[in-house]
Amino acid sequence: MTLASATPVTLLTGFLGAGKTALLARLLRWPALRDTAVLINEFGEVGLDHLLVEPLEGEVALLRGGCVCCSIRGDLKAALIDLHDRRRRGLVPDFRRVVIETTGLADPGPSVATLVADPVLRHAFAMGGIVTVVDAVNGARTLDTHEEAVRQAAAADRLVLSKTDLAAPEAVASLRARLSALNPVAPVTDLTLDDAPEAALLTDDPTGEATARRWLCVEIPAEISAAAHGPVGAVLIESGPVDWTRFGLWLGMLLNRHGARILRLKGLVAIEGAATPVVIQGVQHLVHPPRHLPEWPEGAVRTRLVLIGHDLDGALLRRSYGAFTGTEAVTGTAAFAGRQALTDASAVDR
Repeated sequence: MTLASATPVTLLTGFLGAGKTALLARLLRWPALRDTAVLINEFGEVGLDHLLVEPLEGEVALLRGGCVCCSIRGDLKAALIDLHDRRRRGLVPDFRRVVIETTGLADPGPSVATLVADPVLRHAFAMGGIVTVVDAVNGARTLDTHEEAVRQAAAADRLVLSKTDLAAPEAVASLRARLSALNPVAPVTDLTLDDAPEAALLTDDPTGEATARRWLCVEIPAEISAAAHGPVGAVLIESGPVDWTRFGLWLGMLLNRHGARILRLKGLVAIEGAATPVVIQGVQHLVHPPRHLPEWPEGAVRTRLVLIGHDLDGALLRRSYGAFTGTEAVTGTAAFAGRQALTDASAVDR
């Protein structure tokens, strides 16, 4: 199975009580999403019983409209392999996409690693994106006190604000600004009863042209208040075309040294001698297989990387990037406060 024919998988995450299951239940009522398979923990106990129409073999149920719902009681890899095998044997209806709802305390990194790095799964499934639901009432407090919530927001391709009708407008505006600063490449969508919810979950391919254009145009503020946002933020690195081998060496060294600090990496790479860009995505130590876009989105042809993480020194990272690639980082701002200078012993450019 080629990458083009692999089934895309969307990771639906968010902290406890954010509203993931409520969003999922709404999604599964939409006819456009009837060819969806869903993997969640204990689906019979999390508010989807009203959607079940008949049990199938084992821990699998058929939902109204034809969606397949499976329970993850153990290993994610085993659940995906079983689901793929059932489809191959005609034991469940065919499906065009998979949505995995994680537990509220889950770090998205291990799930992404399972999908991207496992040699068995990557032939049948492809990472389609990460959607994180944030509770507008409790979201700010949750980000202040739970590292898992910060990691979920930082890793997202899309951020969905739930319960905005229950929160004060100024609190919603403040939380939206905080999320945009934490993860400047993820659009923030307010989920209301009038919204078409699939637009917030399963629209453009996160490695497609629409998202690439957003990466090129996103603005990252120079400073974010430590009191409001803590030490997590984004660093922007830009340059002209780079040698692919030298860029790969820099990226490998960066993730080897600081992968635990880098919660998300996204960007477009202009390669010397190549007419089209390469899309780079990573979560912590793991980088997705590079993907070529058929053409550059509108705008200048340039390398543009956004790194989101803990206590990143933007000046140091841009200096190391220039030293390894032989190019000058022409622009870039660090969007975090309370940073700690990295020691020479741990610096990438050492």
